Amino acid sequence: MAYVHTSVNETSKSYLVNERRYNYTTPKSFLEQIKLYQSLLAKKSKELTAKMERLENGLQKLNSTSAQVDDLKAKLAAQEVELKQKNEDADKLIQVVGVETEKVSKEKAIADGEEQKVALIAEEVTRTQRDCEEDLAKAEPALIAAQVALNTLNKNNLTELKSFGTPPSAVSNVTAAVLVLTAVGGKIPKDRSWKSAKVMMAKVDGFLESLVNFDKENIHENCLKAIQPYMHDPEFNPEFIASKSLAAAGLCSWVVNIVRFYEVYCDVEPKRQALSKANTELATAQEKLTTIKAKITQLNENLAKLTAKFEQATADKLKCQQEAESTARTIALANRLVGGLASENVRWAEAVHTFKQQESMLCGDVLLITAFVSYLGYFTKKYRQDLMDGMWKPYLGQLKIPIPVTTGLDPLTMLTDDADVATWQNESLPADRMSTENATILTNCERWPLMIDPQLQGIKWIKNKYGEDLRVVRIGQRGYLDIMENALGAGEVVLIENLEESMDPVLGPLLGRETIKKGRCIKIGDKECEYNSSFRLILHTKLANPHYQPEMQAQCTLINFTVTRDGLEDQLLAAVVSMERPDLEELKSNLTKQQNGFKITLKTLEDNLLSRLSSASGNFLGDTALVENLEITKRTAAEIEEKVKEAKVTELKINEAREHYRLAAGRASLLYFIMNDLNKIHPMYQFSLKAFSVVFQMAVKKAPADEVLKQRVAHLIDSITFSVFQYTTRGLFECDKLTYTAQVTFQILLINKEINPKELDFLLRYPTQPGVSTPVDFLSNQSWGGIKALVLMEEFRNLDRDIEGSAKRWKKFVESECPEKEKFPQEWKSKTTLQQLCMMRALRPDRMTYAIRDFVEEKLGSKYVVGRSLDFSTSFEESGPAIPMFFILSPGVDPLKDVERHGKKLGCTFDNGNLHNVSLGQGQEVVAEQALDLAAKEGHWVILQNIHLVEKWLSNLEKKMEQHSEGSHENFRVFISAEPAPSPDGHIIPQGILENSIKITNEPPTGMHANLHKSLDNFNQDTLEMCARENEFKSILFALCYFHAVVAERRKFGPQGWNRSYPFNTGDLTISVNVLYNYLEANVKVPYDDLRYLFGEIMYGGHITDDWDRRLCRTYLEEFIKPEMMEGEVLLAVGFPLPPNLDYNGYHQYIDDLLPPESPYLYGLHPNAEIGFLTLTSEKLFRTVLEMQPRDSSGGEGGGTTREEKVKAILDEVVERLPEEFNVLELMSKAEERTPYIVVAFQECERMNTLTSEIRRSLKELDLGLKGELTMTSDMENLQNAIFFDQVPESWSKRAYPSMAGLTNWFVDLLSRIKELETWTSDFALPSAVWLAGFFNPQSFLTAIMQSMARRNEWPLDKMCLQCDVTKKHREDCSSPPREGAYVHGLFMEGSRWDSQAGIITDARLKELTPTMPVIFIKAIPVDKQDTRNVYPCPVYKTRLRGPTYVWTFNLKTKEKPSKWVLAGVSLLLQI
Repeated sequence: MAYVHTSVNETSKSYLVNERRYNYTTPKSFLEQIKLYQSLLAKKSKELTAKMERLENGLQKLNSTSAQVDDLKAKLAAQEVELKQKNEDADKLIQVVGVETEKVSKEKAIADGEEQKVALIAEEVTRTQRDCEEDLAKAEPALIAAQVALNTLNKNNLTELKSFGTPPSAVSNVTAAVLVLTAVGGKIPKDRSWKSAKVMMAKVDGFLESLVNFDKENIHENCLKAIQPYMHDPEFNPEFIASKSLAAAGLCSWVVNIVRFYEVYCDVEPKRQALSKANTELATAQEKLTTIKAKITQLNENLAKLTAKFEQATADKLKCQQEAESTARTIALANRLVGGLASENVRWAEAVHTFKQQESMLCGDVLLITAFVSYLGYFTKKYRQDLMDGMWKPYLGQLKIPIPVTTGLDPLTMLTDDADVATWQNESLPADRMSTENATILTNCERWPLMIDPQLQGIKWIKNKYGEDLRVVRIGQRGYLDIMENALGAGEVVLIENLEESMDPVLGPLLGRETIKKGRCIKIGDKECEYNSSFRLILHTKLANPHYQPEMQAQCTLINFTVTRDGLEDQLLAAVVSMERPDLEELKSNLTKQQNGFKITLKTLEDNLLSRLSSASGNFLGDTALVENLEITKRTAAEIEEKVKEAKVTELKINEAREHYRLAAGRASLLYFIMNDLNKIHPMYQFSLKAFSVVFQMAVKKAPADEVLKQRVAHLIDSITFSVFQYTTRGLFECDKLTYTAQVTFQILLINKEINPKELDFLLRYPTQPGVSTPVDFLSNQSWGGIKALVLMEEFRNLDRDIEGSAKRWKKFVESECPEKEKFPQEWKSKTTLQQLCMMRALRPDRMTYAIRDFVEEKLGSKYVVGRSLDFSTSFEESGPAIPMFFILSPGVDPLKDVERHGKKLGCTFDNGNLHNVSLGQGQEVVAEQALDLAAKEGHWVILQNIHLVEKWLSNLEKKMEQHSEGSHENFRVFISAEPAPSPDGHIIPQGILENSIKITNEPPTGMHANLHKSLDNFNQDTLEMCARENEFKSILFALCYFHAVVAERRKFGPQGWNRSYPFNTGDLTISVNVLYNYLEANVKVPYDDLRYLFGEIMYGGHITDDWDRRLCRTYLEEFIKPEMMEGEVLLAVGFPLPPNLDYNGYHQYIDDLLPPESPYLYGLHPNAEIGFLTLTSEKLFRTVLEMQPRDSSGGEGGGTTREEKVKAILDEVVERLPEEFNVLELMSKAEERTPYIVVAFQECERMNTLTSEIRRSLKELDLGLKGELTMTSDMENLQNAIFFDQVPESWSKRAYPSMAGLTNWFVDLLSRIKELETWTSDFALPSAVWLAGFFNPQSFLTAIMQSMARRNEWPLDKMCLQCDVTKKHREDCSSPPREGAYVHGLFMEGSRWDSQAGIITDARLKELTPTMPVIFIKAIPVDKQDTRNVYPCPVYKTRLRGPTYVWTFNLKTKEKPSKWVLAGVSLLLQI
């Protein structure tokens, strides 16, 4: 594990150097690796055991099936014998049951007859009983009334009654009636008097009880007769009697009702007797029936026993039969199962064997997959392979106790399977290997995954994978923390998209999973949020190369979803085929989905099969449903496998047809990656895959049709290449277009294997042999060093000898005006174009831009080198609500006029209110946002100017643009303009805005011809005729146009053209012409001086900040605008006089006819200026293309040494050769007096100490970093890169003197300076000739000369100046310093040369760019003695950069007018 960690550290260094990507590991990364290893090992071990158990169980079941079949056959034979016996027994029983059934039937018939009789009797009884009950019911009220009457009697009222002495007759009648009615045995008492009655009632309780228990159903007839008189007595009425006595009334009521009851009862009695008789008959009949039924029951019981016996026998017979059938069926099923799963038997046995092997290697395998998941996510394909196959696997095998690892282990097979991969691909994951690896890491990593996804392919997959369940947020969006908190508690998946390089600190605890309260909560800000363990966080950035800090990388698993060339090629192949052959692509797409579906189904079926086998009970062969289900599963699987085979055949055919288009897709993929690399040149060059895809599809549609497929593909390739070329170049600065075109050409040829990579490497790197002297006069030492390096390659052997041997021929070739158009001498003409370029690079580096342009034209076609800008309307057609147009501003150009012009055609104008123009600046952001919202809704156009001025608002603009990119009005358009940042560090325009835009650069035209035409285009015939003094006006106007063209185009010559770059624009020209008109109209004479002053110091001079540039501007105007122009004596350039009075078109024609071909002469410069400018341009081009080449550790030299080794070698050499620092204190003690010269020496020593100290410190630090003893910092990486590319490191150049040399030459120069200082400080005697360039501060030395003279002669310092006399001496001719002043040497002249014989400045020799000056004698003189006649005040600069490196002005003698040398940009340089 430690080795994995350290190896990743080492690889991260080369990853940073080669790919410029920062990948960090920290102790936390290591601990996370251990944690992941533990969990993965436990998980995989458990999974493996479960898999083995399932398979072994399945195998065991299959093996036991065969053994059971024989037992089943024996069992079946026994079952068949038993079945036969049971059939016979059942037949016998059937006969007995038949006889018994017949008996029961007969008895049952008798019983049925009897039962009918009983039913009739029962019916009669029921009817009679009902009549009786009805009659009795009539008597019931009387009985109840009698009872109620009794209830009214009680001891008290009876006692009261009894107490009557002589009751009323009605009362005595009642008691008499009671006596009659209750007479025992019908013996009516004669004495019914009150007395008798009182005797009767003597015992009240007994009397009452006798009445209650009176036998009301059996009243004697005598009693009834005797009672009748009373009954008919009107006063024998309870109501009446109640008035006499309540007790008597109650007794009366009782008597009346009892009599009434009895009368009814007597009517019922006959019926009751009849009922009784009928009941007797019924009972007899029922008894008879019961006897018969009992007999039947007995018979039925016997029959039931027999029937049960029969049914049992039948059931036994059926059961036996079913068992026999089941056994037979089981045997058949078992045979089918064994046969059907034979292939599984073998496969599962092999799988178990494999699993057992895996078990023994699980520790090593899991170690590798842990390393894979933990560390490889951010690396590209090559680095992943290097680490896994080149480092980790071999290391595990070479340990003393090797850790066994599965041979050819693919981490993906252990972490996922075909079914998962198929599902992912159906969810829009690209099908290439890298994407699958990335998805595997994302789904298995312990830390939160952070996707680096500039092409947005990963986020598309994630959104499809999780669908509605995904919570998508952005840092800073309103309420995003609330969404996070809810998701945390609910255990949802959250995607934070479009991350920048820094994270909101509030989310720190969540990133680090810093749980509290035993893992139940996480703090977000001040709030404790509930933490659900199911919660998952996915982070996403669309930055192509973000630099996340180590602490962030420790908390997340970085996964590089950046599209690969192979992956993109496959995607584009699908796109081109879907357009060319939609039938094929649809079939392929359906087939892929079907195949993916099959893989998923097969996996499910096999899992199902094993699951059923595993969960089956002991004797599972009896489980018919199970076996049949297994068979169906197997059959389905077989059908699917058959379909898979068919699909594979179809797929082969489809792929074969698709492959014809692969060349076109491959070309497109290559072009995208070249285009994507352009941001290395300039951060403005950002392009999205989405925008590229649109261009690609348009190109496919535009390609000419052809029935011959091969020809059609060729058309496609051409159309794609040119469309992408046009799309890309319209957004590139002019200076980068050839670089891009060259890179496209080289890469296409490399892919097609049409050029040798070693030759290309030489061309780009140009490794010259140092310290060689040229044997021929037409080549410089530098060129000869290139030739000597070139001959080391086999193809160029003897080139140096041929050049020496045929010097005349080679000289003619080298000195020809356009050698790239000429044929090489001898057999070298037959070399390939690239080989000829390599030779040209050494012989004529200044012609390389032309040679490269010819090379591109030869290889790709002329349309790639003709610089025609696309019409605005064409570009506009490609724009849309989601595709803004982005104008990259250049000085002197207003591209928004095109927008207004095109808007007018389409009805979008300011007057119509549907074109909004917002010039960004303080407080305009709100206005811009309102305009965007309105325009998106209504379909208006919005112009946002100068967005580079509102850095803080740009992220809001990006979000706003993204928001309006969907769902806006179809006519909505945005036009943005911004100036590019002066350096990559200052770049602020968001990637999201740039990459989705159509970028357009509008630069001034190049070349005097185009510039002069463009200057004139600002005017028309009316302009020429508007002034009364037409002749003067036209002449000066044309001279101004020429002047404008000159000052604008002179920029291309670099510092020799202008010390600094100025934004001259057409406004300067048009305002100058207005001023000219006003002045000519207002003055009788032409005020030349006034006009020159206005133009040179105000209109154009207003831009100029450098005094020497101001002098140049003034000189041009003095040459072009002067009285002589009216006499036709003014030459604007050699061979181009000021034109006569012509009309507007005549002037244009004059330019076409008479303007000489483009050359430095048109600007007053020497042709050498172009050589210098072209050489620098070509060097920059090659350096840029070299830096755009894919990097690897070997550095492309093929020498076998790694980049680190090469840097280490240079580092060691520098440290070894660097002298010790100057001991300033010791030097001061040596000096007797502090003369101005000695003070200068001390200052120089101190500056040198500062520089050498930094060199020593930084190299020591880098050395420790390379050894791995220190962590590499960005400063150390920058130092390493600078050393590798032979550049002076920034930390050194800050403390050093200005220099344009590469590191090798710079260090040699440094040692020379130190040596010079050592010589001078050894005795502090002024050197015989001072090397002025050797000073950090040459001005201090020149000032010291004046100070010395001032002190000696006691002259005031401010009244002195330097006099420069150029001698005829060389350095070696000076044996001692002059008596006063100093001899200085080591100066060079640029723009002209010094004629030593004549002692004046003269024209330079062709190709002699910076001739050496003789020794110059410098002394101080009073200002008033200075001779300024026939001298050219020549500025002295430290380097060819001029401008800020200005040192002094030396007055040099000249016979020519000084203005000639001003226009020629003549200066003295201390270094070249």
